Amino acid sequence: MKFAPHGQYGRRDRRRRFRRGRVSRKMDHGYAGARRTPGRSPSTPPTSGAPSRRRDSMRTVLRRPDFRLLFVGLLASMTAESILLLALAIWVKDLTGSDGLAGATIFAVIAPMTLAPLVGWFVDRYPRRQFFVAANLVTAVLLTPLFTVRDAGDVWVVYLVAALYGLSYITLSAALSGLIRQLVPVELLAEANGVLQTVRQGLRLIGPLVGAALYAAVGGWALAAIGMVGFLTAAAVVSALPTPQPPPPTVRLRWPAELGAGLRHLAGEPALRRALFGYGLGSLAMGFSESLIFAYVDQGLGRDAAFVGVLVTVQGVGGLLGGLCSPAVVRRLGEVGTLATGVALFGPAALALAYPDLRLGFAAVLLAGVSLPLTMVGLHTLIQRRTPPGLVGRVAAATEAVISGPQAFSIGAGALLVGLLDYRMLFALIGVATLAAGGYLWRGRHLSAPTGARPPTPPTLPAPRRPAEDADTPVATGLRRPPPP
Repeated sequence: MKFAPHGQYGRRDRRRRFRRGRVSRKMDHGYAGARRTPGRSPSTPPTSGAPSRRRDSMRTVLRRPDFRLLFVGLLASMTAESILLLALAIWVKDLTGSDGLAGATIFAVIAPMTLAPLVGWFVDRYPRRQFFVAANLVTAVLLTPLFTVRDAGDVWVVYLVAALYGLSYITLSAALSGLIRQLVPVELLAEANGVLQTVRQGLRLIGPLVGAALYAAVGGWALAAIGMVGFLTAAAVVSALPTPQPPPPTVRLRWPAELGAGLRHLAGEPALRRALFGYGLGSLAMGFSESLIFAYVDQGLGRDAAFVGVLVTVQGVGGLLGGLCSPAVVRRLGEVGTLATGVALFGPAALALAYPDLRLGFAAVLLAGVSLPLTMVGLHTLIQRRTPPGLVGRVAAATEAVISGPQAFSIGAGALLVGLLDYRMLFALIGVATLAAGGYLWRGRHLSAPTGARPPTPPTLPAPRRPAEDADTPVATGLRRPPPP
């Protein structure tokens, strides 16, 4: 038997052994071709969010200077909002003595939101930060007519201010959605929305009580003054934000086409379409509770209208809990699954309110409080992630219109039905309807994958590199030099 010369087959054999050993070492790492990262075990594949990062994610978004400044400004405006909105309804109840007219105050706030597509088109035409500052200044001016309210004959002034405030609210919400989308990376959107909803719901702990106390001690003009200070502070703080990089120019269409662009996007995106339809049905049922809660306190518990502020404060405790856990729920269930959970939780809360018991009522409004930030975080995060930046304002405003239209109808119908039907029967119907809407949304949870459980990238073997003495041979083409003679 003749042995192959060392210069011919020996070198080829060394190359083969080198490649075989290199590939086997990569396969032993648990995933092919991955790079070693300091601080991570070689056997652990990289994921979209490590546990420590998930626990610190809400703190991470607050460490961003731009978002922290926006947060301070929103804290001022949300404080004014939490004091103002419910106190306006209590003010009308005190002036007229009517539960229906008190609930109609909330209807006056929501009714202008049917103009949301036009508002969204207007918002998307201007820079987010400057528009948000101007909208806060205008909102402060809109509250000045409240200083003229004296008796029941001036209730129309409260309704007018409530309607203008509702128009301002949808404008600020659309501008805020686009501003957050500009300031916060996509992977932190759920955390940013969760932080804001936590604070918004947490303010329910003190806002309604402070508003009711100020109204009882000083009068309605104090509510207007505090609201103005809050919105002016928000405008001053947000104006200090650095101007974000302008988005790339978009193709301008004729205004009717641009006006309906948000609705067309909602109809064409499956996850948004199901979320909008399911939550629209849920909000249609939830709207009745805005007027029914006054009848629950008055007829069921035998207390005056100011006790509604106590229930809303308890609801704020639930909202605080729901806001804190909402980013984790989004990571586990996805945006549509989180929205479904929030809508479904309102069902047993409404069923419990059909029985007038104070302890059961506290538990019910606590559960309703947990549901609210889950729905808001799930819906807003879904919109911001599934919408091009240039359309965020129109899509957010169109969402408010499609949801607020049925809700405004149900609030108005509730204000009429509360004097004709037993409020307990209406609460039972609300519970059944919201459970059905939550079930419809839950069946579509697969349309938005959980952000913390994304499928891993399929492993691929890299093209083998060659030893140093053989590096000049092209590898990608598979060509090799002929062996030396």
